[in-house]
Amino acid sequence: MDHGRRTTDHGPQVTPSEGAAAARRTTDGVPTLGILGAGQLGRMTALAAVRMGVRVKLLTPKASGSEAAFADVTVADWTDPAVLRAWAEGCDAVTVESEWAPADRLAEVLPEGTALWPRPETLRLVRHKGRQKEALDAAGLPLPPFALCATLDDARAAAARFGYPVVLKRYEGSYDGYGNATCRDEAALADAWPDLAAEDGALVEAWVPFEQELAVQVARRADGATAVYPVAHTEQREHRCHAVVLPAGLPAAVDAEARRVGLAAVEAVGGVGLVAAELFQLPDGRVLVNELAPRPHNTGHYSIEACHTSQFENHVRAVLGWPLGDPGLRVPAACMVNVLGHTDGPAIVRGLEGALAVAGAAVHLYGKATVRPRRKMGHVTVTADDAEAARARAEHAASLIRL
Repeated sequence: MDHGRRTTDHGPQVTPSEGAAAARRTTDGVPTLGILGAGQLGRMTALAAVRMGVRVKLLTPKASGSEAAFADVTVADWTDPAVLRAWAEGCDAVTVESEWAPADRLAEVLPEGTALWPRPETLRLVRHKGRQKEALDAAGLPLPPFALCATLDDARAAAARFGYPVVLKRYEGSYDGYGNATCRDEAALADAWPDLAAEDGALVEAWVPFEQELAVQVARRADGATAVYPVAHTEQREHRCHAVVLPAGLPAAVDAEARRVGLAAVEAVGGVGLVAAELFQLPDGRVLVNELAPRPHNTGHYSIEACHTSQFENHVRAVLGWPLGDPGLRVPAACMVNVLGHTDGPAIVRGLEGALAVAGAAVHLYGKATVRPRRKMGHVTVTADDAEAARARAEHAASLIRL
């Protein structure tokens, strides 16, 4: 459906009566957190949990190497109810590494007393770009014009209304630049449709002449308590996040609006845990929602070094029902740059020592056993006295690492 519909329905909400996921099963004061997924996001969430003394269990359908640092890892069919039930036994709370994890299947066999955050209903909304847009639109959030298109003819009609270029987006399964196509004319739209459309079609979105892309992370507990992170400037290359810079250098009114819109979007889908809101800033100062991710996000990795409490730690705190930590910056400026793969085959790291020699550089490699071109293999964050210096050093350090 076309953008423009407004209702008072704000989507699924979590009420305090449903209870914070505080540790209920533990007898020694140390809770156990289960994480569905064991890639880099699961890895960094687990590291934050372990530092606070939380016991961690991970379940993944396939070992990637990122999970190798942890003792309690189960590699098994995570769609099997028996596997899910046995694995979740003893957990105080379970969370997900990504919206693709089978939280709905786990919910059917979840042991009594074990919390599951985010809720499957939230994941179902967010993982499908069409449902996500409808939920945000119903909540009155500012969005680019969009249309849910069942057929190529529908997509052509939407593009004609919006004007080219348009962005064609796969409803489900898109990440890191896969699943999106910028179509500058009808021929490009027709060419991209077979690759991106599913049985229910695809999303067509008007191209937004934004001034810059922004991101806001929001940690939210089940009782509604929130911690909102600083607004970050993000740079995309080929639909992939390349760099994240803080502070974003926004006028105070735009900064406040970005934080307001980000928080409202997270509340609209009933997010619990860490949720990232990717935003567009328009030349006139308006802020539009691009999309949400209901878990720690690439645009928040900077927070490990730059904030009093990282996005990963606050995700753990939120799903356990613990007090949320201070999300504010503890340094004047920071920049994160992704480290991508260059070749196909076993992961062999070169240039690490050179990167570590860059002033203020913190190098994070994800331990993935195999590499392919453009695959995210790690990131570098540099903190500095100003954003320009942080950006220059982070770009230099990341460029030295070759995989």
